[in-house]
Amino acid sequence: MKIVGRLGCAALLSLLATPLYAQGTPIVHDAEYYILEAQNGEAWAAEDAELDAELAAIKERNGGKPPNIFYILIDDIGFGDLGSETLNALRGYKTPAINEIASEGMRLARMYTEPSCTPTRVAFMTGRQPHRNGMGNTQVDISGFGLADKEVTLAEILSDAGYNTSHVGKWHMGDIREAWPNYQGFDYAAFPIHQQGQLTIFHDDAANEEVSIGIGNNNYDDRYTLDRWFRTDASRLVTGLEGVRNEDVREVHMEPGERWTEAKYHEMNVRYQNQTMEQLRKLAAEDKPFFLQYWPLYLLTGPRTTTEKYTTPNGGIYVEKMKLVDQWIGELMTEMETLGIADNTIVIVMGDNGHFTKYSPQSGYTPMIFRGGKGDTTEGGVRVDAFIRWPGVIEANSVVGDMVHVSDLFTTLARVAGAKDRIPTDRIIDGLDQTALLLNGEGKGRRDYVFLYNITKLEAIIKEQYKLAIPGGSIDNAILADFYDLFRDPQEKYPVSTEIGAWGSAKFINMLQRHLKRKEKYPSEGPAVGMPYEGVENLRPETIAVRDEFLFMQKVSDQ
Repeated sequence: MKIVGRLGCAALLSLLATPLYAQGTPIVHDAEYYILEAQNGEAWAAEDAELDAELAAIKERNGGKPPNIFYILIDDIGFGDLGSETLNALRGYKTPAINEIASEGMRLARMYTEPSCTPTRVAFMTGRQPHRNGMGNTQVDISGFGLADKEVTLAEILSDAGYNTSHVGKWHMGDIREAWPNYQGFDYAAFPIHQQGQLTIFHDDAANEEVSIGIGNNNYDDRYTLDRWFRTDASRLVTGLEGVRNEDVREVHMEPGERWTEAKYHEMNVRYQNQTMEQLRKLAAEDKPFFLQYWPLYLLTGPRTTTEKYTTPNGGIYVEKMKLVDQWIGELMTEMETLGIADNTIVIVMGDNGHFTKYSPQSGYTPMIFRGGKGDTTEGGVRVDAFIRWPGVIEANSVVGDMVHVSDLFTTLARVAGAKDRIPTDRIIDGLDQTALLLNGEGKGRRDYVFLYNITKLEAIIKEQYKLAIPGGSIDNAILADFYDLFRDPQEKYPVSTEIGAWGSAKFINMLQRHLKRKEKYPSEGPAVGMPYEGVENLRPETIAVRDEFLFMQKVSDQ
């Protein structure tokens, strides 16, 4: 009551609603981190003092500004598809621009992501694996939920530290207002509210080419159709949005009654490339560091409508789009040199998960190094190409085999930006600080474990190179479970269960128990829920109608 008397009720409520930050309070990690810290903490503390001095010197050389950050996340690309001329030759196409970024920077040979689009993006943006906040699934239609406002994103942290922030391209973290990038810390955002499935598959062109079956007015006899709401029609959904920080958004380049087509989808992709270039120039002209995020929609594509000619030995639409994205990235890198900002800009290029194997091999891609793909917790689902370039700081043409999880980028980038004290300390942060790995190279990583979830089920645990598979998310007897040595068996074909299980089963079960006890102390929560599309100023009549249908179906399910 004394606190209320001094602060007032409104001020107290505001204080309680504000996340607790790391100003003198340690970041909270999963239990396994503290096992590592107990053995390495003293050496890490000494190394951190040296890193702080080095980061301060880098900032001073750049006129007191921390580095810019340019993060490019490519959709559904498996390990080995980018960054290597030799592996390009095996595929029958080339990615020269991305290969150059890889050769000028660091190749992360053990970058782990989440199994699909949404959870990987959530893990990067929040530093938290999405089983903690209900964002582990990938939605392909109107859903009425998304990333909660109480999650603290990297954009918010960097913005608070003085960065300008812009997002262009795929977002895919919810169709409710609080989940959109301009409400999650970005000053400017141009993004589609849904993902590529709706935009390139659920339209008339895809139906006419039988990329999609059972949709389209002219593609089946509807004499037995009673449910007119059953089929998704991209033309009725919200497509591309644009907006600024904490203000309502507008749908662009889509008029009432207009049909969404593959040509419009291609125009959207070209527009996002052009807007990324515009934002790069605008941000470079400002007297502040920037965080620019570009998440291309391509690769995933459907009909050939906008592809006149196949220009690679591989052939096919997907590879043509990868070739185009590589060209676009090269143009952005060239522009950075022209603008004079390349030396003080961290560039990260990586995939979000493995191949969408449902489209293999006709997509031009199949798993090359690892088994499995998108939606799996096999290595093929969660191991991706990842390259980081920071001229003069990160050693060029270096390769590190240390384990990294995509959530680590959240914590690491916050530190190099001088914003680590803004990371919330009232929740578990899965991302570990890998600054030492970036600056000091191979063997300086601070992670040797990862818990691999598929939505809400824990399906695998990795410690060093050893992997315990947990099919279906439950395990009765770890001694009999499948263990893999990923150095000897990267495709997870030959379980060495007795050889590892005899000594490792108890250790892995102890890891699992520590992890689950930690989750009891910091329990998982669901996503934010709300009204789909609320906050779009210019909803089309057909979009309002399809939302009303969704709401009615939700009402029926709740009865």
